[in-house]
Amino acid sequence: MENPTEVKETAVIDKKKVAMEWVRDIVIAVIIAVVIVQFIKPTIVKESSMEPNFYANNYLFINKMAYKFNKTPQKGDVIVFKSNLLTETGKKKLLIKRVIGVPGDVIDIKNGKVYINGKVDDQSYTMSGETIGSIDGLTVPKGKLFCMGDNRDVSIDSRYEEVGCVSESKVVGKVVFRAFPFNKFGTIKNPYK
Repeated sequence: MENPTEVKETAVIDKKKVAMEWVRDIVIAVIIAVVIVQFIKPTIVKESSMEPNFYANNYLFINKMAYKFNKTPQKGDVIVFKSNLLTETGKKKLLIKRVIGVPGDVIDIKNGKVYINGKVDDQSYTMSGETIGSIDGLTVPKGKLFCMGDNRDVSIDSRYEEVGCVSESKVVGKVVFRAFPFNKFGTIKNPYK
């Protein structure tokens, strides 16, 4: 026959063990959440400037650490950056655009075509396959990026004074993954690679 005192002690030990397992699991979950928040930022596309590759209400994940530790944005990367444009509430707008030129690149736009360092740029991934506007021999400054939306007819981007060349310090991160819509679920491809 079991001693009632031993049964109570065993029950108390089991409860302590279960409680410690719960505490451990909660601490691990909090650590994972903190790490994710430091490295990943979710965002939702709000406008049409990146069609046909990103539509309004696409749910994306941004790698906030992609350009830390001496890495720099590459041509074709899709980035999110802080602009000087304002939202209706007066906050600075975050824009999603594609990197077209990196420091030292010479950008020309004429007759619907984009030239990078004198070579016609492939625009097959864009909405219309053409680029409106005119730029004559713009050299992308050190520490800056020339960025455009994929829907060139409606995108306010580096072609316009309101945005201009984007300072690398204003880049929030690189778009790396689309979670919604589910039929487009997956990593983001760079059309230049």
